[in-house]
Amino acid sequence: MILLDRLTIRTRLALLNAAVFVVGGSALLAYVWLSVKDIIGRNSSTVTTQPSVQPAIDAGANHNGYSTDTLPTQAKNFATFEQDVMDELLNRCLILFVLIAASSLLASWWLARRGLSRIGRVTAAARDIGDRNLDARLALIGPDDEVKELADTFDAMLDRLERSFAEQRRFTAHASHELRTPLTLQRTALEIPLSQGRVPPDLLPAISSALAATQRSERLIAALLALAKGESGVLLPSATDLADEARKAITDTLAEAREAEVSVEAQLQTARVWGDSSLLGQLVGNLVTNAVRHNNRGGAVHITTGPTDEGGAFIDVVNSGPVINESDLPTLFEPFQRGGGRRKGAGLGLSVIRAVATTHRGILMAHAKPTGGLRIRVELPPQHLPRPKGL
Repeated sequence: MILLDRLTIRTRLALLNAAVFVVGGSALLAYVWLSVKDIIGRNSSTVTTQPSVQPAIDAGANHNGYSTDTLPTQAKNFATFEQDVMDELLNRCLILFVLIAASSLLASWWLARRGLSRIGRVTAAARDIGDRNLDARLALIGPDDEVKELADTFDAMLDRLERSFAEQRRFTAHASHELRTPLTLQRTALEIPLSQGRVPPDLLPAISSALAATQRSERLIAALLALAKGESGVLLPSATDLADEARKAITDTLAEAREAEVSVEAQLQTARVWGDSSLLGQLVGNLVTNAVRHNNRGGAVHITTGPTDEGGAFIDVVNSGPVINESDLPTLFEPFQRGGGRRKGAGLGLSVIRAVATTHRGILMAHAKPTGGLRIRVELPPQHLPRPKGL
């Protein structure tokens, strides 16, 4: 039973249909064999009691002139004949049984495969549809049967999911956008008296803490906006060089790296792709910032860019840092997750990286180093978005 449960539905249907054919064929052949045996047995007396037409030539002849030894001889010959006929019939039945079994198995396999092929297409399409391409649909064509009803129900479920995800992204984007203006005004109101030296000494720590909290809130809002845009799929494609974006990111994080005594090494080759420049800038910037910020004092960051064998581009960032379990890596790419109990940042950097890479049909690979730290590599295809007209 356990072995049967491990078989596919196609195999189980084929075996079931083949078993039905085999049982039916076996019953039919057994019936034929027994019927022939019964018919021959019931008529054997008729054949063996017929006198021989050969006249007697010895003293053992009866009064009719026929030998009295003929009848036992005929009975022996008929028994031998009967045995030969039944053996031959049995051999032919066995051969026919094997042919029926093989033919029924092949026919059942072909019928099961043909009948379930549409379910296979539904499964393959459903596997390719994720939360990043909910606009795709099965749109199964064919007879209006149970399989098409299943595909249509799945498409309806995708419609509801797409609307739900879109409403969630719109809410995040709108809320983040609306919060930026009051936060900017709040930061300005705090920076002006600080820059003019008009804050009493006893209020200076409180004003500085409020300003730092406002700046953290602004960074969080910017990360949420980047995440919402990265997941929206609404892109403005243009030619982008990941090496140039890496240089900008290194410049922006240089002061933070020096403060943490983190060395930054770079091997930047031209890595041109066709994608949304602002989002790709966010991807590269978050990779570099995350590598510098979540590092050990006196650690190192190594950044590499270049073309891929398929004609696309890659960026590879390796840093030192605390040891991270390989099993914990998937959770690091979820929003507001921080590994190893770290409190720096909002926990959205890796989420933005994943969203942008997925939107650009890229491949994101992350590995935890045994000595501590991470290696994150993003490979992007050469062109996956339509070029605007006129470019």
